Amino acid sequence: MARVVVDVVLKPEILDPQGQAIVGALGRLGVHGVSDVRQGKHFELEVGDEVDDEALARIADTLLANPVIENFTIRR
Repeated sequence: MARVVVDVVLKPEILDPQGQAIVGALGRLGVHGVSDVRQGKHFELEVGDEVDDEALARIADTLLANPVIENFTIRR
């Protein structure tokens, strides 16, 4: 078994209201210098050796992310 991490974030051209709310809250907390925040999802999968990179990409592209508005990265 191996651990695979899939991170999913909104594409840069998609508005991220939650990220913008965090930027605003940081300013109210006195934290300055953060100009942008993008929120996303983090998945950790335990997979067998028979699950190859193509299968992982298919899982991420069809189940974990919406490819119209989100990008994903996969790390073994």
